[in-house]
Amino acid sequence: MKSLNIGLIGTGYMGKCHALAWNAVASVFGDVPRPYLAVLAEASQELAARKAQELGFARATGDWRSLVTDPDIDVVSITTPNAFHPDMAIAALEAGKHVWCEKPMATKLADAERMLAAARASGKVAALGYNYIQNPIIRMIRKLLDEGRIGEVNHVRFEMDEDFMADPEELFYWKSEASYGHGALDDFGVHPLSILWTLLGGVRRVCGHMAKPYADRPLRDGGRRAVETYDIAAILLELENGASGVMALNRSAWGRKGRIFIQIFGSRGTIVFDQERMNEVQLYTLDDARDRQGFRTILAAPQHPPYDKFIPAPGHGLGFNDLKVIECRELMRRIAGERAMLIEFEDGIRIERTVDAIAKSAHEGRWVEVSN
Repeated sequence: MKSLNIGLIGTGYMGKCHALAWNAVASVFGDVPRPYLAVLAEASQELAARKAQELGFARATGDWRSLVTDPDIDVVSITTPNAFHPDMAIAALEAGKHVWCEKPMATKLADAERMLAAARASGKVAALGYNYIQNPIIRMIRKLLDEGRIGEVNHVRFEMDEDFMADPEELFYWKSEASYGHGALDDFGVHPLSILWTLLGGVRRVCGHMAKPYADRPLRDGGRRAVETYDIAAILLELENGASGVMALNRSAWGRKGRIFIQIFGSRGTIVFDQERMNEVQLYTLDDARDRQGFRTILAAPQHPPYDKFIPAPGHGLGFNDLKVIECRELMRRIAGERAMLIEFEDGIRIERTVDAIAKSAHEGRWVEVSN
């Protein structure tokens, strides 16, 4: 595996997360070469220069196009607002770069399809930033399912709730603009869909509903502007394996900070997981005698790889940024031609098509088949 020269576009919440991952991956895992943090791009040269110094990049630019065409760059991390993903990812792929793009792929399905076409034409690795699937606990859940510990899965419930849009007097910003997507559905609903895809596969058809808890929001300079996106969504699902499902999304849920709540019901047991308690899982099976049956709590431990690469003792717990380090290592392995646990554009498009079907269902008031 050769060392990689990294370019980063964007230094907000997820941009810093990518930078931390690129800085830490070799130290944590020890089996990948240390990446060279070559160029950082931001909206201005001044901001780029300051962030490059903070995050450890050798050079800075206020022009992302110069980054993606730089012949020395091997991989481009794209962490900008969602609407910018298509142009940046396509340009990077056409320039012969590998791409690590934050979710969702795009705010419109047609743009996501263009991104997929560019990835196929380039022959490069094009991965999406679904770091929740990298949790050792999620990997353990998949192992439990593969082993048949809860029997045949017949029903799933996925919820994702946060409260960053809960205040009706929060200033209007881009997440309330229709040009940036549907709202909670594609802004973060893609995360539970990524976990669903990883654990149980795709979705056959959907019936969705979307709602706006607040009609408008205040503007910084006075007045108010109508909210154009939907902060709440509720969806009925029929999975490709025949199981039924329910997904509920709310980014205006007071008190919820980072909740992805999962219940997987099978013929011989149940698995329960809550992202706000991301280092544990609840398991109920019929393996025990009836007088001792009940949910057991399993804590993340070195026996759940790659937890052991971070901490040698059980129960101490990983964090959000650690999941990005794991994802970074998976990306590097995939670029080297090895098997890796990633959601690439080929899989990500299935999530985007599911989102599109849900939105169509919500607007038309009917069940909609998910195109494959």
